[in-house]
Amino acid sequence: MKQHSLMIDCPDHKGLVHHITGVLFDLGLNVTQNDEFVSEDGRFFMRTEFEGEVNEEMLTTEMLKVLPEQDSRLRLNPKKNKNIVVLATKEHHCLADLLVRYSFDELNANILAVISNYNQLQSLVSRFGIPFHYISHDDQTREQHEEAIFRAIDIYQPDYLVLAKYMRVLTPAFVNRYQHRIINIHHSFLPAFVGANPYKQAYERGVKIIGATAHFVNNDLDEGPIIAQSIKNIDHRYSAKDMAVAGRDIEKIVLSQALQLVFQDRVFINGNRTIIF
Repeated sequence: MKQHSLMIDCPDHKGLVHHITGVLFDLGLNVTQNDEFVSEDGRFFMRTEFEGEVNEEMLTTEMLKVLPEQDSRLRLNPKKNKNIVVLATKEHHCLADLLVRYSFDELNANILAVISNYNQLQSLVSRFGIPFHYISHDDQTREQHEEAIFRAIDIYQPDYLVLAKYMRVLTPAFVNRYQHRIINIHHSFLPAFVGANPYKQAYERGVKIIGATAHFVNNDLDEGPIIAQSIKNIDHRYSAKDMAVAGRDIEKIVLSQALQLVFQDRVFINGNRTIIF
C-alpha cells in the first residue's frame, strides 16, 4: 500500500485528533503512526502516517471542514525521496559524506546537482556522476552571482537546498525565494559564536565544548530555526586548529541527522523554533 504523512498546524481546538483521524477512517485510510503537540502559544501540531489510496483533493476538502477556519495549514506528503541541490565552497567533509550516503541510498534524497563558487570539489563530485556547476563570484556583485546560481537551480526545481559548508552570506532575495527550504550546517553550538571563524572565537573564549548546528536559513545570520545539534568535550590542550579538525566529524553527522528529519517530513517551523516528531 502507498504510504503518506499528513502534517497539520493550526490553532488548538477540542477534538482535533478525533476529527482528523475520523476523516482518514471515513476515506478508508489506515493510520499507522500519530504524534501531536500543543505549543505554549496555543498552536496544535500533528503528524500522522497512514497508508492507502488517496484522493488528495477530497482529503484536503474534508480536512478543512474539521479544522479551525483561521490560520490552519496542512501538507500531504507521499513517502518518497526529496530532490535537493547542494551548495558548497572548498571544504569537502560534509559534501563527501552526503555523496557517500546518497550513493548507498541512505539519504532519503536525490542529489540533482552541486553548485560551488570554487572548482576544488569538482573532481570529487564527478566520481559520483552528479552535475557540478562552478559559478565563480569573482568580478560580480553578490546579486549578479546569485542570479547565476538561480539559473542553475531552476534547471532542477529542487525541494530543498543544502548548504554543505557554503561560505557565502545569502541575500534576503535569495532566502525569500526558497523560504523554509534552505538547510545550513554551522560549525558552532548556536547561539554561541555566530558568523565567521567560530573555532577561533571558541578558542579565545576557552570553551570546554565545541559543537555544530543544522538550521533553516532566514535573513538573520545563523539565527534560523534549529533542526539538530551536537557537541564534543574538549580541554585546554586543543588549539583552534584542533577544534576545527574535531568539529568536522560533528558537522557532517549533525547535517545528516537534520536532513533525515526534514526529508522524512518530521519538522514543523513555528516562528523561529522547530517542532520535530
